[in-house]
Amino acid sequence: MEKNSYFYVLWCRDHSFYAGYTTDLKRREHEHNEGIGAKYTRPAYRRPLKMIYAETFETRSEAMKAEAAFKKLTRPQKETYLRENDVIFPLSKKRDCIIKKRGIKR
Repeated sequence: MEKNSYFYVLWCRDHSFYAGYTTDLKRREHEHNEGIGAKYTRPAYRRPLKMIYAETFETRSEAMKAEAAFKKLTRPQKETYLRENDVIFPLSKKRDCIIKKRGIKR
């Protein structure tokens, strides 16, 4: 059985957003917080990071397409997208990550 793929959004300490894809959300968040994730999240001024949103897909291709589409949005458009998907602003480190199922047949 193939693992699901995820598109996810991190909220960085400098209040920027980082988007990526993975098959393991907890592992990936840990990697970013350890400074061994993406180049963007390696600088100490961006950490710690908090995973605030994720979408589940059946294929890596679908997750990568969602990531690419999110990265093309402006900051206000990203905030609107997140609000429309139940992320509550102002953001808080105490809130759990919202995970939505997209393209998953159950």
